[in-house]
Amino acid sequence: MSKPVRATVVLLFAAWFVDYVDRIAIAVILPTIGDEFHLDRGQQGLVVSVFFVAYALCQIPGGMLADRFGAKRVTCWALLAWSLFTALTGLAWSFTALLVVRFAFGAAEGIFPSASMKAVVERTSPAERMGAQGLIMSSNALASVAAPLVVPPLAALVGWRWAFVLAAGLGVLVYVAVRLRLPAPREQTEAEGHGASNVPLREVLRIGVLWRFSLMLFGYAALMWGLSTWIPSYLATERGLSLTSAGALVAVPALASALGTLLGGRLSDRLEGHHRKVVVHAMSVAAPALCFMALSPSLAGAVACGTIAVLAASLCYMPIFAVPLRSLAPELVGVGSAVIVFGGQLAGMVVPPLLGAIADAFSFEVAFAALAAGPAVTAVLALLTPQDTASFTAAVRRSTPHTGAHAPSQKESS
Repeated sequence: MSKPVRATVVLLFAAWFVDYVDRIAIAVILPTIGDEFHLDRGQQGLVVSVFFVAYALCQIPGGMLADRFGAKRVTCWALLAWSLFTALTGLAWSFTALLVVRFAFGAAEGIFPSASMKAVVERTSPAERMGAQGLIMSSNALASVAAPLVVPPLAALVGWRWAFVLAAGLGVLVYVAVRLRLPAPREQTEAEGHGASNVPLREVLRIGVLWRFSLMLFGYAALMWGLSTWIPSYLATERGLSLTSAGALVAVPALASALGTLLGGRLSDRLEGHHRKVVVHAMSVAAPALCFMALSPSLAGAVACGTIAVLAASLCYMPIFAVPLRSLAPELVGVGSAVIVFGGQLAGMVVPPLLGAIADAFSFEVAFAALAAGPAVTAVLALLTPQDTASFTAAVRRSTPHTGAHAPSQKESS
């Protein structure tokens, strides 16, 4: 990678890391907050899902803002805003106040993903794009390791409220670094990023193929958010572990997720999209692994099966984005990627309270087994989506026949 690409990866890795630590912290100490506010599991799930309501609703507006005002500017806005609401989480005095603050926090973080992806597209060539994205997005899994290890001891030392205030300070530091050090966009060559150009912004939302990719991400995110939300509580309440011990144990599948994301990004670049070759096989492993995790009588067996499920699913994350990000024109990447990310956040909105309700009505084992539906959805959609730029562009042209969307030449598509 060139120096500007390396700088972009480091800065956006830091931004995503803080994003995920701030987001996951609520799940890690959810039992403590639940005890203080006398919340059942359904209400605790609602604390998580209200974030995703706002987060999902702001994906597409965030993409439009990034395309309108620029990726760097919107990234900085998001960093400052979500850091403010992270600090305000520590001031919540009731269940209602907590819901309001987490909703606002979700809205602030919701404008960030598409801005980040647009920033990477503007600063990378197609051949290195998904590898760079994979490095950046591995921060999510590493944050999933760090948050369970750091947040419970910090909350025990200073209280859970001050833990959120301190996390907000880290976000402000990253804001300053991004604002001062993010490189300028690179010059795009004439053949790059024109697979779906000349499509008016309002027409992007009508491109059916983007929504199929969005639904593919829904299935992936159902698995990931279902596990990350409820595994700490499951280990604490059903397996008798302390929150600190549970956090240390959660680090195992989280590290597997980081590895899977990195490998998925590299595979995407080598395969030039063609996500079916990764997604169908990986999700065929993830689904039964979830069922074995739910049925395992031993803690070690459950953790091993869960780790396999997470590793297999994480291989699919970057391939889901590969064809759209290689094919959309740079000026449409913000809103186009937001449509796809919306599916993942919709899963985060729906799945945590649903799994909490299933766990209350039946058991955590039944809830985790039900998550196998997510990989099945993703695998099926991988068979129903374009595998390269040429077929993606053809699908766009069918969705927007009156816009004159540019179809790439054979040389461009290769």
